Amino acid sequence: MTALAEARGVTRRFGSFTAVSGVDLAVSPGEVVGLLGGNGAGKTTLIRMLLGLLRPSDGDIRLFGGPPGRAARKRVGYVPQSLGLYEGLTVAENWSFTTAAFGRAGVPVPDRIAPWARDLVGGLPLGAQRQVAFAVVLSHQPELLVLDEPTSGTGPLASARLWEDIRAAADGGAGILVTTHNMEEARQCDRLVVMAGGRVAASGTAEAIAGPAADLEEAFVEIVTRSGSRPAGA
Repeated sequence: MTALAEARGVTRRFGSFTAVSGVDLAVSPGEVVGLLGGNGAGKTTLIRMLLGLLRPSDGDIRLFGGPPGRAARKRVGYVPQSLGLYEGLTVAENWSFTTAAFGRAGVPVPDRIAPWARDLVGGLPLGAQRQVAFAVVLSHQPELLVLDEPTSGTGPLASARLWEDIRAAADGGAGILVTTHNMEEARQCDRLVVMAGGRVAASGTAEAIAGPAADLEEAFVEIVTRSGSRPAGA
């Protein structure tokens, strides 16, 4: 099965600083891959390379089997930590703009965000903004979802709902790459890739990394510490 997104021995340098070093990663249809790591581990740089927003210094990036480009990016749904919404527009205006940009003008605002349709995005609580961002990114039915801390700032119920949507998208055949600092969320991923100091420090299922009865957070801290990089919040 051809990976939807793949990094092969990817390195990215900024002058004398190496942000990502020799990383291999692949996301296949129907799977949720969790990308873990502390601040400065290289996660965002890797994501930007996968999306074709940065060129690797070495190695190869493939998106839907070819080099990243405009046509390939139209098949991707990306929610950055900044959410990618226009705060000065209403929810309905954000929805209309995005659907029109992807050739799906006229698709109605989904019921789950319809109560906020006339509200300015910038006036909504962060949790509501994240629900809007996730609904908007699904509007063009992307084959690959890249989600950077999608539940940050949301309450338990909203987080659970977002993860239900993530799993539903994967069950529908989409590949998902998601970053998270929440170890309970990490256990919901099919596979984990742990980065530290720009390198892959561990990869595999949560059980393979931590053991079925082990504390995944403790295992994460141990892996990152062993790699010589202190995780955020540790």
